[in-house]
Amino acid sequence: MAPDHTPPQWPDGAPQQIHLDLWVEDIDAAHDEVTSLGARLLHGAADNDEPDNFQVYADPAGHPFCLCWIT
Repeated sequence: MAPDHTPPQWPDGAPQQIHLDLWVEDIDAAHDEVTSLGARLLHGAADNDEPDNFQVYADPAGHPFCLCWIT
């Protein structure tokens, strides 16, 4: 991480440089893997008001990304 890095604030705040949507077959296994690598959950599927299945995470430096899946 850069010495003066300011992580973006999702969904509002400091702008994002990029946002990744990663499609996974097994959300439980993918969740366990990314959190074991230091990601933290920002927005869970139960919080979605949309028909799509996704969860928003932040990597250890604070960059947001989504894990998406089809049921």
